[in-house]
Amino acid sequence: MGFKAVIFDWDGTLADSKKVIIESFQKVLSDINCIVDDDFLERMIGIGTKLMIIESLKENHIEYDDNFVEELTKKKLEHQVNLSKNVKLFDGTVLLLEELHGRIKIALATMSNRVVIEDLLKQKGLESFFEVVISADDVINPKPHPEIFIKCAKKLNVDPKDCVVVEDSIFGVEAAKTAGMKCIAVPTGFYSKEELKKLNPDLIVDAIEDVETILNFLS
Repeated sequence: MGFKAVIFDWDGTLADSKKVIIESFQKVLSDINCIVDDDFLERMIGIGTKLMIIESLKENHIEYDDNFVEELTKKKLEHQVNLSKNVKLFDGTVLLLEELHGRIKIALATMSNRVVIEDLLKQKGLESFFEVVISADDVINPKPHPEIFIKCAKKLNVDPKDCVVVEDSIFGVEAAKTAGMKCIAVPTGFYSKEELKKLNPDLIVDAIEDVETILNFLS
């Protein structure tokens, strides 16, 4: 293959986790009478749980400190793990990973927290596909900062220019491009093809199940 590594996002890219993420947030926020609509949350998915909680609290003019945010984050993650059986892999996810396995280094870079992603990978039987998994717990700066992808490349021992990122969010595409990596965008999260195009990804496919097109780009 022409590239040395492919780095996947998780939520909205390999897995349809929209409903579970939103339900987890709304449960925790409603308990403290913090009212935001689903769309408000959806447009932030990709920046990480803590920041999403902080933005929701600000929207409701609710005072907070680090301990309060940590407490809400913990509760949200507990709900998300409990609901994880409702997360479905997109068609083509397993096939694509099987096709790439052994031919190119594969990593996962997700703004989901480690407790959530480890549970899901084990549950879905995908642990063996990824040489490296970087989660929200491993970075200081959330996407669109490129830290998560740069850390992935370092752990894989691959130059960023030899990496391709597969992403569904505008935050992820921007982070990949800033990291000096190529990027394949899929409009299966909360962002349309038109919104993603504005970030100039190197390829846009309709879904992860367009395995042949993705493989052709990587080869």
